[in-house]
Amino acid sequence: MPASDDKPHGYKYSLVYIVKGERVIGYDNADRKGEHRHYGDKEEPYRFKNAQRLMRDFLGDVKKIRRKT
Repeated sequence: MPASDDKPHGYKYSLVYIVKGERVIGYDNADRKGEHRHYGDKEEPYRFKNAQRLMRDFLGDVKKIRRKT
Protein backbone atom coordinates (compact mmCIF):
# COMPACT_ATOMS: atom_id res chain seq x y z
CA MET A 1 0.00 0.00 0.00
CA PRO A 2 1.42 3.43 -0.83
CA ALA A 3 2.02 5.89 1.98
CA SER A 4 -0.85 8.31 2.69
CA ASP A 5 -1.73 11.03 5.20
CA ASP A 6 -3.31 8.57 7.63
CA LYS A 7 -0.86 5.71 6.85
CA PRO A 8 2.52 7.41 6.33
CA HIS A 9 4.34 4.08 6.74
CA GLY A 10 2.23 2.46 3.99
CA TYR A 11 0.76 -0.31 6.17
CA LYS A 12 -2.90 -1.08 6.78
CA TYR A 13 -3.28 -3.44 9.70
CA SER A 14 -5.84 -4.99 12.00
CA LEU A 15 -4.83 -7.43 14.74
CA VAL A 16 -7.40 -8.85 17.10
CA TYR A 17 -7.52 -11.33 19.97
CA ILE A 18 -11.02 -12.73 20.52
CA VAL A 19 -12.25 -14.83 23.45
CA LYS A 20 -15.73 -16.38 23.42
CA GLY A 21 -16.77 -14.16 20.52
CA GLU A 22 -15.66 -10.92 22.23
CA ARG A 23 -12.74 -8.72 21.20
CA VAL A 24 -10.34 -8.55 24.12
CA ILE A 25 -7.44 -6.78 22.41
CA GLY A 26 -7.22 -5.10 19.04
CA TYR A 27 -4.67 -2.99 17.21
CA ASP A 28 -5.65 -1.24 13.98
CA ASN A 29 -5.40 1.84 11.85
CA ALA A 30 -8.89 2.08 10.41
CA ASP A 31 -9.42 4.75 7.79
CA ARG A 32 -9.62 8.23 9.29
CA LYS A 33 -9.30 6.89 12.87
CA GLY A 34 -5.53 6.65 12.91
CA GLU A 35 -3.35 4.25 14.85
CA HIS A 36 -5.10 2.95 17.95
CA ARG A 37 -5.47 0.05 20.33
CA HIS A 38 -8.57 -1.53 21.84
CA TYR A 39 -8.01 -2.99 25.29
CA GLY A 40 -11.24 -4.34 26.72
CA ASP A 41 -13.75 -1.50 26.50
CA LYS A 42 -11.06 1.18 26.20
CA GLU A 43 -9.72 2.67 22.99
CA GLU A 44 -6.47 4.61 23.07
CA PRO A 45 -3.94 5.98 20.59
CA TYR A 46 -1.10 3.69 19.53
CA ARG A 47 2.23 4.93 18.20
CA PHE A 48 3.28 2.72 15.28
CA LYS A 49 7.07 2.43 14.91
CA ASN A 50 7.46 -0.64 12.68
CA ALA A 51 5.79 -3.98 11.96
CA GLN A 52 8.07 -5.92 14.31
CA ARG A 53 7.26 -3.60 17.22
CA LEU A 54 3.54 -3.80 16.43
CA MET A 55 3.63 -7.62 16.63
CA ARG A 56 5.70 -7.54 19.83
CA ASP A 57 3.26 -5.11 21.48
CA PHE A 58 0.19 -7.07 20.36
CA LEU A 59 1.54 -10.47 21.38
CA GLY A 60 2.76 -9.01 24.68
CA ASP A 61 -0.77 -7.81 25.46
CA VAL A 62 -2.21 -11.19 24.51
CA LYS A 63 0.26 -12.90 26.84
CA LYS A 64 -0.72 -10.59 29.73
CA ILE A 65 -4.42 -11.29 29.21
CA ARG A 66 -3.88 -15.04 28.97
CA ARG A 67 -2.00 -15.02 32.30
CA LYS A 68 -4.98 -13.34 33.98
CA THR A 69 -7.48 -15.97 32.82
